[in-house]
Amino acid sequence: MTVPMTRSHNRAVKTKLTITVDQQVLQQAKRHARSQGVSLSSLVEDALRGLADRDLPSFAEKWRGKFMPAPSGGSRR
Repeated sequence: MTVPMTRSHNRAVKTKLTITVDQQVLQQAKRHARSQGVSLSSLVEDALRGLADRDLPSFAEKWRGKFMPAPSGGSRR
């Protein structure tokens, strides 16, 4: 069961997530988060966001072939 945690000032609604990971991985992740001065939650969220962003096309991929070249030889108005 997830319980939404609301944030103010235009921040995204957060949802609790329960995951199961190897104990050693968890300890390493906690150490890494601590060394970076971030929470484990934000470390996991950033990693998940990075994975999700890979599925999005880049700006160039999104717009490639969508524009027609400007007509040549004319004056600009």
